[in-house]
Amino acid sequence: MILIFPYAKPLFDATGENPKNYPYWPEVIKLLTDAGHTVIQAGLTGEKELVDDFRKDLPISELSTLVQECDTWISVDSFAQHLCWDLNKPGVVIFSQSDPNIFGHKENTNLLKDRKYLREKQFWLWSQTEYKIEAYVTPETVFNAVLTYLQ
Repeated sequence: MILIFPYAKPLFDATGENPKNYPYWPEVIKLLTDAGHTVIQAGLTGEKELVDDFRKDLPISELSTLVQECDTWISVDSFAQHLCWDLNKPGVVIFSQSDPNIFGHKENTNLLKDRKYLREKQFWLWSQTEYKIEAYVTPETVFNAVLTYLQ
């Protein structure tokens, strides 16, 4: 079972997409399910449902249990990667414009396409950051990273 945390918290002071949100989830999910893996989504009410098994608004205790039970997990740079790190459960984190050397945990597989896409001001508000689809790794890169945890 592979747990996904596809979205970062919505930006309270912006109307567009959070620049942390990975655009290729449907392709990643297809690669995983075609390879015979079960995918469960964890998130909040209002987020787009990407799989049939979407666990919404779980208390931290239930979310922690789900993390411990999964074979591995995938997340964007969000609260989820920090919770999983606290639970000593490494997984795959997809970065785009935030620096995994600052915000990531070395125990995880931190995927960054290229440092040239990093924001100049790493601690600036995300609402002041443009969404850049070109800053993300391919679905195949994510899939291959997950496979390393499953072997």
